[in-house]
Amino acid sequence: MAVWRNLGERVVNANRWFTLCMADVELPDGRHLDHYLLRQKPVAVTAVVDDHDRVLMLWRHRFIPDSWGWELPSGVVEDGESIEDAAARETLEETGWHPGPVHHLVTLETSGGFSDARHHVYWADGATYTGPPADAIESDRIEWVPLAKIPSLIAARDLTAANTITGLLLLMRTRSL
Repeated sequence: MAVWRNLGERVVNANRWFTLCMADVELPDGRHLDHYLLRQKPVAVTAVVDDHDRVLMLWRHRFIPDSWGWELPSGVVEDGESIEDAAARETLEETGWHPGPVHHLVTLETSGGFSDARHHVYWADGATYTGPPADAIESDRIEWVPLAKIPSLIAARDLTAANTITGLLLLMRTRSL
């Protein structure tokens, strides 16, 4: 069995968002190499769908790739917080909508070659508007986007976030069965 073994690691840099480590890795053939590891907190993502088969989305800019696109509300799970609670909290903070009960849809390992990041995508039927979002700087606008438009948004590259695409395509598939 071809297993890479982590024989130990040291912290290179750490902050509240991530810890960058250097690992001593033993390859299946016995060779060793230094390998960077990015340790990250889990991320909760929420797809809220209303009675008209529309999903609550954010139109936002991501400065790292310098791109605009549609995304589902998401954020880091805080210490001591359940993933479900984080999904609901992030949705409310970023949109001003409090989702109905959230249900697990899929968990993604977004960059397994160098990071332990896991994105947990949830879905909820409906939400209650409570007022303007607490984190209004998260997006340029908030809209209910028809699920039927998702494939064309992907094709137009107006939706490129992997966690959003995966969650929405799976949600669309499960709702059509």
